[in-house]
Amino acid sequence: MKLIFVHGWSVTNTDTYGELPQALASNASNFGLAIDIQHIYLGRYISFHDEVTVDDIARAMNKALEDLPGNSKNSIQSFACITHSTGGPVVRHWVERYFGSERLEDAPLSHLVMLAPANHGSTLAALGKARVGRIQAWFEGVEPGQRVLDWLCLGSDGQWELNKRYLDYDYIDKGFYPFVLTGQGIDHHFYDFLNRYLVEEGSDGVVRVAGANMNYQYVALKQNIGNPVSDRDKSYHLELDGGLICSPEMAIGVYHDRSHSGKKMGIMRSEPADERVVTDILDCLRVDDAAAYSARAEVLKMRTETEQQGKSRYGMLVFNIQDDQGERIKENDYDLFLLGGNEYQPDDLPKGFFKDRQMNSKTGRLVYYLDADKMKGIKDGKLGIRVVARPSSGFSYYAEAEFHSDGTSLSDVIQPNETTYVDITLHRFVDEKVFRFDPATDEPKPFDDAKPSGKPVVNDI
Repeated sequence: MKLIFVHGWSVTNTDTYGELPQALASNASNFGLAIDIQHIYLGRYISFHDEVTVDDIARAMNKALEDLPGNSKNSIQSFACITHSTGGPVVRHWVERYFGSERLEDAPLSHLVMLAPANHGSTLAALGKARVGRIQAWFEGVEPGQRVLDWLCLGSDGQWELNKRYLDYDYIDKGFYPFVLTGQGIDHHFYDFLNRYLVEEGSDGVVRVAGANMNYQYVALKQNIGNPVSDRDKSYHLELDGGLICSPEMAIGVYHDRSHSGKKMGIMRSEPADERVVTDILDCLRVDDAAAYSARAEVLKMRTETEQQGKSRYGMLVFNIQDDQGERIKENDYDLFLLGGNEYQPDDLPKGFFKDRQMNSKTGRLVYYLDADKMKGIKDGKLGIRVVARPSSGFSYYAEAEFHSDGTSLSDVIQPNETTYVDITLHRFVDEKVFRFDPATDEPKPFDDAKPSGKPVVNDI
């Protein structure tokens, strides 16, 4: 078996892989696998230059694969891949760019084992290049690259687009076996820069479990201006547009005492290599059919339940707000509120459910981080969303929008350890005074002081 390693963001030395490659090669025969150290290749890519993008790295990775012994431009031999952190999205982007869901069976990648992957981003990326670069223990004094940093910010376009495409992937039937192994431990002695995200519950100090997990949901909500919210003027319901879409199931295992990085607790670089991680990787690599994959997924699921006993479990909600004309509602142009109970009020949400809120300033997407277990105690089992967009009056404007979960299970929207993408479309109202005609027989008159009529154009209703 040819085995390839792909590191994370801002790495500058292949010692980042620690003793893991040698440990896998030494123990492979015990699992019926033929992995020779001569057939292990350690990837190294440039991510610390501002001009380099995730797509650039994926393109260069394809050329590097073609240049490996036994490969050529038109033929890449089968290989398995182990990634860490940003390496997971990099390889997933490579798969999408060169094969996609329609040609997945042609991909030479047989197994993808992602260690602490930032599939849905990292909270630390929002701190900005200067502040993130000061976390010396993580970046070893190297300036992080801005374009990759932009991809890693929660709610980025790169994550949204890649994960939406992966909803169509049929992994197992195509002979492609992906896994996620991630930690939920914090190494308090590792980091030399104090920030609350480095000790965030439900994370490994860099990536949340919900941010690593490739079991996620997508739901589209569309404002129906024919269905007003009865107790308020100019407020209309958000309704499901196409139903909830769940990702294909992907096996995930969580370790309560593994952190993102470091020689003591790091999921990849710990010294000596963690025997559980080595065993789990090798068990993943020997999966060769659907039944074996299902069995491995069940083992990891049970392991995760045991590892998370006594620990809170969290979920992420990623909100994208746009109008029905395709215009994205920007960062400062809307407010979003979660609601609870039969009356759908903010006061009826469970106490202590809210952990964090991040706004992506480039995309305007809002990311909520919630205690999923506490959300199970929401009043009447009802969850709501209220969006107040601006402007709310004038020649072009928006009306309030509300989603009520009547008939929709709360567990369909917020799952422990998972991310839900919520795509919200608002109706854009246009006042009829935006465009009027006057008879040519009338006297010329100015209209720079025109006022809205308060009546939207009828062909939009």
